[in-house]
Amino acid sequence: MSVSSTDFATTDLCDAHEARLLDGRLSVAAPPWIALGAVVRFAGPVTTLRVPDDNSLVRAALEQPGEGRVLVVDGAGSMRCALVGGKLGELGERNGWQGVIVNGCVRDADELDACRFGVRALHLHPRRSDKRGLGERDVVVSFAGVTVRPGDWIYADRDGWVVSEGGPLPG
Repeated sequence: MSVSSTDFATTDLCDAHEARLLDGRLSVAAPPWIALGAVVRFAGPVTTLRVPDDNSLVRAALEQPGEGRVLVVDGAGSMRCALVGGKLGELGERNGWQGVIVNGCVRDADELDACRFGVRALHLHPRRSDKRGLGERDVVVSFAGVTVRPGDWIYADRDGWVVSEGGPLPG
């Protein structure tokens, strides 16, 4: 049995899996993170993107069936524009994504809050991103003191988010 539903608290996961924290198989993202979306707690296997102020690949990913996954978007912490907005939140909800974590900014906070979709980001920004088709998919990304690989699992709630290396946490 594994911890894979929304019946968890990141605090309890950290307490129950201290050995994994110590050996690096479980890592905690350093704050600060804002939480948006009507889904406060979400978990699932990871798909990653690395994008330079361009959300073309974000849209392309969220247009695909999410199958309960979490999209992790490394925007290099950019504060120049938003990489996710209300329309992409609706797209993610409609296509079965659990949520998105953006190392950068998002916009349309009220629209995102109406989505049954979890969102974590560094900040809000009103400007939309470029759309040049730049970026990489399914790559290892590192930010906020964690490394995230495709196939890892994310667990997120109001207290923060954690990464389980290689799959869901056991029972």
